Amino acid sequence: MEVISIFNVGDYDAQMRRGAQLVRDGKLIVVPTETVYGGAALLSHPEGIRWLRALRGGQGKPFTVHLARRDDAKQYLGDLPELGHRMMRKLWPGPVALMFDVPEARRREVAATQGVAEVDMFEGSTITLRCPDHIVATDLLAQVPGPVAIIRAGSTDGAPDPSEMEGKAELIYDAGPSRFSKPSTMVRLHSDKMKYEVVRAGVYDERIIERLLKTTVLFVCSGNTCRSPMAEGLARRILSDKLAIEPDLLESKGICVVSAGSFAMAGTRATPQAVEAVKPLGADLSRHRSQPLSVELIHQADIIFTMGRNHAHAVTALVPSAIDKTYSLDPSGDIDDPIGGDISLYQDLAVHLQDLIEKRLSERELLQVV
Repeated sequence: MEVISIFNVGDYDAQMRRGAQLVRDGKLIVVPTETVYGGAALLSHPEGIRWLRALRGGQGKPFTVHLARRDDAKQYLGDLPELGHRMMRKLWPGPVALMFDVPEARRREVAATQGVAEVDMFEGSTITLRCPDHIVATDLLAQVPGPVAIIRAGSTDGAPDPSEMEGKAELIYDAGPSRFSKPSTMVRLHSDKMKYEVVRAGVYDERIIERLLKTTVLFVCSGNTCRSPMAEGLARRILSDKLAIEPDLLESKGICVVSAGSFAMAGTRATPQAVEAVKPLGADLSRHRSQPLSVELIHQADIIFTMGRNHAHAVTALVPSAIDKTYSLDPSGDIDDPIGGDISLYQDLAVHLQDLIEKRLSERELLQVV
């Protein structure tokens, strides 16, 4: 068995191709994920599944299929409700395994297509899928056609333990300690009831899962004291009017509207002019406190509206993949910062923001969602 410090080799791509070939040949290799290290093998190869069973101690439970990309889940599932799509979109890639019900005919089709016995992939009507958030696992999975399972492989404190894998694994990719060093959270979708339950708490508890699954709209400006909090307050009023509830009850309906600043200091109040300008339009900024733009906020957001191009650049500098959900609030150009202007400038801005928000939320079907 060979241990490779994968981030310190000069031929990373070649080493990944080597590992992928071993898996295709039915061998077991140890790979890092963001949760723990695991033994990876191909479920459709007789030797691969033999190694996985041996690693598990002979237990006959089905294996969790690991995916390189969330869209790869389509080849294992039937039709999903919107909640299922939301779960994949919001929780993957990440430390969460999702359990889905699959109709009987589709189960037979999937097992035949993938070359795997149903009992090795499905527990009753349920399949468990996971899309890890680790570049090494992702790069490996992307190069192996067919279903790959990764199960915990004798690791301590989030680091691989070669002694535990001697005589089992052909290769260990050592990428240092895992980010979380805890098991993944397991969440089951009950399609018939249109709800979910946390079957096993791991990295994320039920409270975090609930927060991540909200529909979140994020507005971004520079200091988070004028433009973006005004937009946040107006959007909350628009959406609450649609639902005929108080703005404070939006989160109880699974809707979260937030704002942040690309250069913001935490805890600053909205400017007095901003507070006054949105009052006649039904928005209340008296409790607003500024917050800086962060990776966590970007990941939580379903859609991000920026006040200017530099704010969009700030978003994608932190999370490049967020480019697909980041939009200028005003498609015609940047929205000027009113800081230093008189109240009439803020009032004109408030009316302009209200019109833009109504149009943009409608265009993105967020008014229809609620």
